[in-house]
Formats: sequence, structure tokens, C-alpha cells
Amino acid sequence: MNQKIGFLKRIDSVIGVPLIFLSRLFPISGQNADVVRSVLFIRPGGIGDAVLLLPAISLLKTKFPDSGIDVLCEKRNAGIFGLSGAIRRIYLYDRQTELIGCIRNNYDVVIDTEQWHRLSAVAAYFTKAPIRIGFGTNERGKLFTHNIPYSHDDYEVNSFLKLIEPLTAGSAEFSPEVPFIDIEGGDSLPFLEGFSEKDDALVAIFPGASVPERRWGGDKFGKVAEGLIRRGYKVVVVGSAGDGREAAEIRKYAPAAIDLTGKTSLAEVAALLKRCRLLITADSGLMHIACAVGTPTVSLFGSGIEKKWAPQGGRHIIINKRLKCSPCTKFGYTPGCEKGVECLSLISPDEVICAVEKLLTEGPH
Repeated sequence: MNQKIGFLKRIDSVIGVPLIFLSRLFPISGQNADVVRSVLFIRPGGIGDAVLLLPAISLLKTKFPDSGIDVLCEKRNAGIFGLSGAIRRIYLYDRQTELIGCIRNNYDVVIDTEQWHRLSAVAAYFTKAPIRIGFGTNERGKLFTHNIPYSHDDYEVNSFLKLIEPLTAGSAEFSPEVPFIDIEGGDSLPFLEGFSEKDDALVAIFPGASVPERRWGGDKFGKVAEGLIRRGYKVVVVGSAGDGREAAEIRKYAPAAIDLTGKTSLAEVAALLKRCRLLITADSGLMHIACAVGTPTVSLFGSGIEKKWAPQGGRHIIINKRLKCSPCTKFGYTPGCEKGVECLSLISPDEVICAVEKLLTEGPH
């Protein structure tokens, strides 16, 4: 999957600018839509971006309850949009037939939520929608009727909310204390039968990350799991099958930990996280899912931009050494680290355990 993502980014960097130039040789006028009947959100990318886009989609549906809202996304984040009752249909951006079929639909509004890469802006342009909204971060802005400024200092939920302001005629407010993914039917999921509705002793650990420079290490997570189990907590390890090696490392330190890596869908892991008291994770998509279902987190930050991606509100603790070289990620690109990812390696298991106990015993700070 990471190789595919890297390939798509390289393709975008090579042909993105020429495609935008060629697209403008076929002028498509923009105008105000009299009625917002049909809206398309374009969201290529990972799980985290998809989760943080949901408040904007929900708010737009509230503003235009009779509108149909579609999403053009990738296979890897499509499961998140399946959790939203506001979405009519999901098309896959990385499946050619679905991409073409989606572009041929008649939309009143198309909102491209991609922050930098250009191919999604080209797709938005060729929908011929009278209103096309997107971030004007580079040449991509030439293909929109409404260019929205983008700042690395804004929490990403608020960045996405700015994209719908041309339609809502005003700024939108977001409360980080209010869950915005409602898990329905979770009680009927077979794998949850062994977990009570809200287990005050259950702590989840997600040891994975889509970017290697955000992986803390299975051994360190294992020491955290060992310490928590010794203190009377139950630990469940979540993630994809690709996180199985870290899960096995965790169980070397904590054999009692429950390993669910590769055994749950996104909907199932969201339902499980809702039942957990807390999630321990690096900067990751599952971190955002936990926030969305109302579960506190202890998150480890280094290469990622804390202002933009870290959980908001008093129910979360962010551990960040704030080295001079971090954050180093910008517009989804993280350079290889020549310092052994010091920003994470300097974080100790004891420091994480202390943060967990602080949240679990003292509550919101």
C-alpha cells in the first residue's frame, strides 16, 4: 500500500502541472448554483483526513438536508465514509471506471479537499460543476471557482470547514469535546462479545503508522503494555495485518494483551475504540477515529504538525519532544530521518504510562 501511495505522489509531481495547463485549454465557466441539490467531496489520502472531513460533510448536510452528497475517495479510506449517514454514494478514486463514472455525474458543487497534489483538482475541473471549491496552495487553484487559503497552523477539521463557507455563508464552529462518529449496531458485532459496553480497565494500543518515521517501536509499546497490565489494566492491540509484527513484539512483553491486528474492519475497530477507556498511539488515522467516537488518547508526536493534526480538547495528552528539526512533514511528505527518529525515540515507556495514568485517574485536564 505504501508503495502505491508513493507511486501516485510521484505521478502527481511529474504530470500534475502539465495536466493543469492542458485542462485550462478547455475552458469551463463557473457560476453560482441556484439550488444545491448534488454535492461531491473529493478526498484522496489516508484515514485521518477522511475522519476529520466528516464534520464538514455533516454540517453541509444539515444546511442542505435535501441535497445528495457523494464522496470520491480511495479504497484505503472508503470505510470511514461508510460510517457517515450524510453520504449518498461512495466512488473510488483509485478505480478507473468509478472515477470516470463519478466525473460524468451532474453536480452543482464539487469540493476538492486535497491540500497540495494536483490530480484531484483536475478531476474536480472536468466534472464541469458550476461551483468548484478547493485549497489554492499551488497551480491547482486555477481550476477552482473558489480558492480557499490553507494554513499549517489550523487544526485540519477547521481547514475543511473553511471549504464549505462559500455555501454556508459564514464560519462554522467545531467542538472537539463532542463525538462526531455515531457507531450504530456495535452490540451485534461478534468480536465484541467479550468486551463490556464501556470497560473502565480496557486500554487500546495501536503500534502502527503509515509513515515509518512515526513508528515508535513494538518493544516500547510492549513495555507500556506490560506496565499497564501490571497495574491492573486490560490491553487490546489494534491495527491492520501489516501491524502484526509490532503486535507480536508487544505480546513478548505482555502475553496477556489481546491481539486483534488484521481481524477488524474500520467500522469494527471504531466500535471497539468506543468501548475502550483510552487509546495509545503515534500520529495516526486510528488516533482520529478514537477522537471521533469520544475516546481519550495519549498520542506521540514528532514529525507531524501538532497544531494541525493533534487531538483537540482536554481529554487528550500529546507527548512531543519538540526538537529543532521537528515537525518535518509538510503536505503529506516526510523526509527520511538521519537522526534515528530522535523525536520519538527520546520518548520513554514510563513517560507514556504516566500520561495514561494521569488521564485515567484525573480525567480531562
